[in-house]
Amino acid sequence: MFKSLFKRNKPETDKYAGTPNVMGLKLGGSFELDALALRLVMADMVVSKVAATQIIQSAGIVDLDGTTLYRFYTDDEGFLQVVANGSGEEDVVDVKMFHYYDTLDIANQAEWDQLLNNKIGASSYQLEGHTYHRVWTSTTEYHNPVHMEEKTYQDNTDFSTTDQFTMLFERELDNGEMESLFLSAEEVVNNNALERCLVISTGMTVSPTQITIHG
Repeated sequence: MFKSLFKRNKPETDKYAGTPNVMGLKLGGSFELDALALRLVMADMVVSKVAATQIIQSAGIVDLDGTTLYRFYTDDEGFLQVVANGSGEEDVVDVKMFHYYDTLDIANQAEWDQLLNNKIGASSYQLEGHTYHRVWTSTTEYHNPVHMEEKTYQDNTDFSTTDQFTMLFERELDNGEMESLFLSAEEVVNNNALERCLVISTGMTVSPTQITIHG
């Protein structure tokens, strides 16, 4: 009797303890985007459909010398990216909702070098007839990709590490809002083999009034 009583009262272990979290966003949680705000911009965006409710299935974190990027990957083939200069909500400086547009395999070293040295950091990028302009500035015409090392967690014991060489672009929509384009040349070691690809994502900035976070 006493054994079963103690067993019942034993607190459950949080399997997501120690994983990336900010603003109440965390593994196992969810968030809801303002449906009206989505409808107002969807007609002009490349992505054709965005779910209002997003369930967080994995979470990533990137340390950029005092600035932290949090990425919460959802069941809607997208990720919410939060940029913060500290650990509190008041330290959040940018929130964007991205959805995957395409993933292109990189077949050899020559293609990889061409992508990093001549393509990903150009001043503009074309996608579906739209021109996106590079956000990150440089003193030269070409901007070297920004390296990020991301740890992505499935729970508090299972994570993977990915090297990413990235660039951010944007274009103005008809309603004055901006659509973002994020390019990430990624490489990861899988079963002792190096795998490389270019991940293309498009998205939009999300304000605090446009998102409701559920634990």
